[in-house]
Amino acid sequence: MKKHNKNISDILNAKILIVDNMKPNVILLEQTLHGAGYTSITSTMNPNKVCDLYRTNRYDLILLDINMPGMDGFQVMECLYEIEEDDYPSVLVITAEPGHKLRALQAGAKDFISKPFELLEVLTRVHNMVEASLQQKEIAEHKEDNPAISNVIQRNIRKIIKIRKKANSEQSLQTRGPI
Repeated sequence: MKKHNKNISDILNAKILIVDNMKPNVILLEQTLHGAGYTSITSTMNPNKVCDLYRTNRYDLILLDINMPGMDGFQVMECLYEIEEDDYPSVLVITAEPGHKLRALQAGAKDFISKPFELLEVLTRVHNMVEASLQQKEIAEHKEDNPAISNVIQRNIRKIIKIRKKANSEQSLQTRGPI
């Protein structure tokens, strides 16, 4: 994986929450992230706990399954949006259903991971999302220092995220080939 602007140790120490009602998925994601060096990983199989966990821990990234009983990922995102209207948390949606991808992005998710997992893709998307999230938090901390520059930087980060999403989507389509 390429190193970008953010210090790699900051990225590996980022707070990540995994939300999936399927224990094997949680274990696989935890092991994959721990194996890559991530140190602050929390998980829950209960979507009803996500908003309280977020209020307490302010995760840098949430990996969120869409299809869960009781409260689905879309409802979880609505709850998160109510907590952070101005600074919506970074959510990476997990789904096996192609129709949910666009809906999740429109609902505020920053990116998605398809099931079944391609572990290199998971690690790349997590890395990129955490890096962008940490950069946005850093900008927010210094916003009062120079608001004009801060706004330009935030716009540029949003452009970078959009370009990365598009590139990742195009790459995913290319690697999957014809259906």
